[in-house]
Amino acid sequence: MATVLQAAVREDFRGSRLSKIRQAGNIPAVVYGKAFGNKAVAVEEVAFIKTLRSQGKTGVFKLDIDGTQTDVMIYDMQYDSIKNEYLHIDFYAADMTSEMDADVPVHVIGDSKGVKDGGVLQQAVYELSVRALPADLPDGIEVDVTDLDVNDALLVKDLKSGANFEFNSEPEEVVVSILPPDEEPEEPAVDEGREPELVDGDPNAEAEKSGSDEEKQE
Repeated sequence: MATVLQAAVREDFRGSRLSKIRQAGNIPAVVYGKAFGNKAVAVEEVAFIKTLRSQGKTGVFKLDIDGTQTDVMIYDMQYDSIKNEYLHIDFYAADMTSEMDADVPVHVIGDSKGVKDGGVLQQAVYELSVRALPADLPDGIEVDVTDLDVNDALLVKDLKSGANFEFNSEPEEVVVSILPPDEEPEEPAVDEGREPELVDGDPNAEAEKSGSDEEKQE
């Protein structure tokens, strides 16, 4: 059974109204897409968190906007860690027939031989870019390091792409390696907050405009 998240259209964009939406346990949001256009909505926070946990950031689910259902993905989330609440959500109305790019988290699994012998595991990247139809985007990429010895490494080209998706990252890019005991691992550069990107367009302009307009009114 497909996941359905209920949403209600909102037309009042004043800062005081947005505050009332959050105080009532809802999250201001916007839905946009090449064919969909742009629509301001609100979703119930508890229901959204359940959807996020079940579908992940790359999952496609139904957004029911006052009785009309649309296939969407979570494109961006604004979260206030001090107040422990979501401030704004951007939903992308996905074209289920067009491929898109997405940054997918890398999950290291297994106990490396090299680490057991005193080596140090270094994870060089925490996300990999893949291309697929929206429904075929993986939740994560599992990287098994069980057979890695000291001085061994796994590259993007060593990973098996799924039957329905391809890697966009460079084939020679190091994903994980086992350093000798006397070498300290470097801190990887983590690009936080990146979300799925479109192949045939970039919705950032609409998203940033929508987000900035609402923030100015608050």
